[in-house]
Amino acid sequence: MSEDWRGRSADLWARTVLRVLATEYPYGAAHVSSGPDDVDVTPARLHPAFHGCLDWHSSVHMQWSALRLLRLASSELGDESRAGLVAVLDERLSADHCMVEADYLRAHPGYERPYGWGWAALLAAEAALSPLAGADRWVSATRQVYDAVAGLVVDWMPRLAYPVRHGEHANTAFGLALVHEAARSLGDAATADAVEESALRWFGDDRTYPVRWEPGGSDFLSPALCEADLMRRVLPRDRFAGWLADFLPDLAADDDPLLTVPEVLDRTDGKAVHLFGLALSRAWQLRLLAPALPVDRGDRVAAATARQVAAVEREIVEGHFMSTHWLVSFALLAVTATD
Repeated sequence: MSEDWRGRSADLWARTVLRVLATEYPYGAAHVSSGPDDVDVTPARLHPAFHGCLDWHSSVHMQWSALRLLRLASSELGDESRAGLVAVLDERLSADHCMVEADYLRAHPGYERPYGWGWAALLAAEAALSPLAGADRWVSATRQVYDAVAGLVVDWMPRLAYPVRHGEHANTAFGLALVHEAARSLGDAATADAVEESALRWFGDDRTYPVRWEPGGSDFLSPALCEADLMRRVLPRDRFAGWLADFLPDLAADDDPLLTVPEVLDRTDGKAVHLFGLALSRAWQLRLLAPALPVDRGDRVAAATARQVAAVEREIVEGHFMSTHWLVSFALLAVTATD
């Protein structure tokens, strides 16, 4: 894929976002019923803001994608796509809808922890960056969800003895990196500081990660790179360089497996296509980490991540629904990593 993504891909991605947000079913509510009167999981009733896109978290981050496309590529979007994104955000991100979502999170404190939390926080931060007239309604609505997430995060982290280090939704470092970014962007120093304290407690002494054990067969995240990216955010630059050298001493060396394109054998299997997302999340995090590497390794990262993004290009908009309902978000992370 050309890195001139705005002209090449922005409108295609916007139309994909609109299509999958309008796809009400299939939908996996992941709702834990409290009794026989709590079994109605009709998507738009249970989650009036965050339905469509197969599941809650994907709906959240595809709406983040809509906001990001409107902010970074508005002039490259077709009139119909631009108007469609604004309309769907107006409909979903209302004060009443987001109040329902915030109340649901508080009533179900383990729901979407921490992956969905991270994306919900980042959605609020992206809304606050929007230059569009009238975006203040999205800002105030999503802030309700952010406040619920921040309270849950701060309450949960001291009670987590060990981080989750695998490559799917429960990965602790990934979710908290997004929360940290959002908290800093929104001026919530208390939540950002709490994330930093927990990250240092869990990961500060880690050394010599066994990178050749990656990837797992359903990973869309690299546990190694998620941890490194979180520590990049919380450590001073001079300290981080030393920590990274100890943790991933061969990062971006000639034979580093993190630079390879993951192989997918079944494009219709929802778990197998996680590996398309892995290519994109690797590209995103490797690009963020490259400034801490020697120049020759940074050059290797640039070449390898371009291959990883290009390998997934078709799946982002033309793949099976198990890919298209979420990959735009990870593509945007990858192509805007150095913006």
